[in-house]
Amino acid sequence: MKSALGILIKRNTKMFFKDKGLFFTSLITPLILLVLYGTFLSNVYKDSFLMGIPEGFDVSEKIIDGVVSGQLFSSLMAVSCITVAFCSNMLMVQDKVTGNVMDLKVSPVKSSVLAIGYYVSTLISTFVVSFVAVGACLVYVYMTGWYMSASDVALVCLDVFILVMFGTVLSSIINMYLSSQGQISAVGSIVSSCYGFICGAYMPISQFSEGLQKVLSFLPGTYGTSLLRNHCMQGALSELEESGVPGEVIEGLKDVVDCNVYFFDEKVSISSMYLYLGITVVVLMAVYILLNALRRK
Repeated sequence: MKSALGILIKRNTKMFFKDKGLFFTSLITPLILLVLYGTFLSNVYKDSFLMGIPEGFDVSEKIIDGVVSGQLFSSLMAVSCITVAFCSNMLMVQDKVTGNVMDLKVSPVKSSVLAIGYYVSTLISTFVVSFVAVGACLVYVYMTGWYMSASDVALVCLDVFILVMFGTVLSSIINMYLSSQGQISAVGSIVSSCYGFICGAYMPISQFSEGLQKVLSFLPGTYGTSLLRNHCMQGALSELEESGVPGEVIEGLKDVVDCNVYFFDEKVSISSMYLYLGITVVVLMAVYILLNALRRK
């Protein structure tokens, strides 16, 4: 089993990186988002922060730029970890379209090994692309206003790791039921356009209606975005407080940008966010295994 699984993982990973269209689409998407975010959203975020700071406080332009670049960084990675996973996992559907999956199924390889092979290869491919995007974002933050510590960077990498696992298992479950190129395009378009809104990356959840906020508080993507917000922006927000901005104003800003998220008016701690995301990944993995077992029967 181990040798068969290893061969499948190697085969799927090679096919992803050899498919220049699929690979570059996955890689370019977060880089394009970085350019678009930096070009069009940075001024919007900047104006929002300046409006939240009371008059009379002289805040350095560099600190504001650091806060804004941290928000852009977190927004991009919150979306990219999921959308890239769906792009990477398209090989599963393409094998159905081309008929390659039938050749694999008539071989002695078990269906469970085949499913795990797709999952692990997608995980590897998504990790590679996502951490290239992290590197590009770190360069952008360094150029605009760097206030992140080494621990902040390490925690961002941990957040990306968990979100990639979440995105990979979610895409694996959905892609199981896709069997045509049109379905791939439709699902990719829906995920790309909708996920950023429901996870709070494009627009903070604090700006939504109270009822919608409560609904979105059940979604794991909400907490993934909040974790990234905290670790990308913590250094700049601390510097902002040291410059003389009152602590209550800082907390208000954290509420606005979803560093602080609430579950029915109860503030959710960082550890609870990690726990919820971890449990979600485990549950979805169990669902993926169960669905494959039922389909095999």
